[in-house]
Amino acid sequence: MTEPLLSVRDLSVAFHQGGRETLAVDHISFDIGRGEVVALVGESGSGKSVSAASILKLLPYPTASHPSGKILFEGRDLMTLAEPGLRAVRGNDITMIFQEPMTSLNPLHAIEKQIGEILALHGGIVGAPARARILELLNQVGIRDPEKRLKAFPHELSGGQRQRVMIAMALANRPKLLIADEPTTALDVTVQAQILELLRSLKDEHGMSMLFITHDLGIVRKFADRVCVMTKGKIVESGPVEEIFSNPQHEYTRHLLASEPRGEPPLSDTDRPIVMQGDDIKVWFPIKSGFLRKTVDHVKAVDGVDLTLRAGQTLGVVGESGSGKTTLGLALARLISSKGRISFIGKEIGGFSYSDMLPYRDRLQVVFQDPYGSLSPRMSVGDIVAEGLRVHERALSSAERDQRVCWALEEVGMDAATRWRYPHEFSGGQRQRIAIARAMVLKPRFVMLDEPTSALDMSVQAQVVDLLRDLQRRHDLAYLFISHDLRVVKALANDVIVMRMGKVVEQGPAIDVFTAPKADYTRALMAAAFDLKAVAIGGIHQ
Repeated sequence: MTEPLLSVRDLSVAFHQGGRETLAVDHISFDIGRGEVVALVGESGSGKSVSAASILKLLPYPTASHPSGKILFEGRDLMTLAEPGLRAVRGNDITMIFQEPMTSLNPLHAIEKQIGEILALHGGIVGAPARARILELLNQVGIRDPEKRLKAFPHELSGGQRQRVMIAMALANRPKLLIADEPTTALDVTVQAQILELLRSLKDEHGMSMLFITHDLGIVRKFADRVCVMTKGKIVESGPVEEIFSNPQHEYTRHLLASEPRGEPPLSDTDRPIVMQGDDIKVWFPIKSGFLRKTVDHVKAVDGVDLTLRAGQTLGVVGESGSGKTTLGLALARLISSKGRISFIGKEIGGFSYSDMLPYRDRLQVVFQDPYGSLSPRMSVGDIVAEGLRVHERALSSAERDQRVCWALEEVGMDAATRWRYPHEFSGGQRQRIAIARAMVLKPRFVMLDEPTSALDMSVQAQVVDLLRDLQRRHDLAYLFISHDLRVVKALANDVIVMRMGKVVEQGPAIDVFTAPKADYTRALMAAAFDLKAVAIGGIHQ
């Protein structure tokens, strides 16, 4: 057998803080062959990213240490290399791309300077040759009109474009090993499919090896050659992808596979009472120009949308970033102004002001994407959940308010005793349950759920979906479920609206949209979500 390109042997990683030592990675071993893609799979906190960062010694030393292990790259133990030797490996032989490109790219430097820095530092390439190489790289990763993008800053690019720039930087010096740490998690499904296809073609073209870190088993199934499953710092199972998926041996692997959203969409029931209805909803943002700031055009974020939400039913709204999904939800919740008719429990609320809406706010609630960002770190869980009661049900005594808080926490599967604790003391899934409890405590009729599972691990996603389904059944709730994850929407929604550039391109019962999509754009979304094939529908951004 040929020697593997990378061989990790008996690696352990410990973190030291406040006199305590925590073992984050516990004696793991794996190999990566030349030209091979190995996936490292597990939930948050399993040790995936820490293991990957150890390869290039990117951990916060001396807080982090390695009680045991070797990392052999082409026979050399990277653990024994001094900093100058490691710098020669980083960016040349081994490169890394991260989950969130916006935090990895320097916001103060243009794209040309950031890629050029790598070429100058590792290859001594400057001036005209550097610019030619940068243009070649940007072309290679599919950036349109790269000459126009050289002076662009990260905030001027879309999420997919920023990730492509990160890939261009990683490939600048033709590495032998690329470490990709959740490179598609923050992207829409179509852009995700494009990035995966790009990585696959670049790997084949350059004969590059890859360590692919993810919690998305769908990506692993289509993209990797071998997989290592991690939990609690240990690799509990490894082997060829087909073997692991068809015949998992370890209980945790079976748990992960069982957590994937499955099943057909629930049937639409048009006999249920209407909770909210919208006709010709429009949200146009003015574009102003000139000295007098005259309106010269509009950004048509939502442009003529009709919809109906019924009690006990879920309307899924899907589409890429910028399609108008969240703007539509905010308009329905009357958190931004809009034009068109909006009826809530039989009352016209489309033209209501902030004060006009106050009597209805308790029955119209919102759960946001990032529970950590939407929960105040300075308030206890009890105070967070009780906040709405202090506004809408002032007649309640302290004891009655506390009783309602306990009820709401228990409704979402949380121990009522946790109400004295603070958000940072909980996991992501628990924080999302707290955010749902904050909405449920007011006993709403309508709940807008804006990407409530996208920041969560797959098994936690499944738990939250089950919780939402159970709450809907018990309280006859109407949900507006906004997401770009079609697998979650398929598991939950009765009806679906597909949005693109502010307009509805397709809508109807979920079973019809998922089994027989009519629009090209919907078919592209389905292919990206369920087949992970590259899509090339005109106008889908790169």
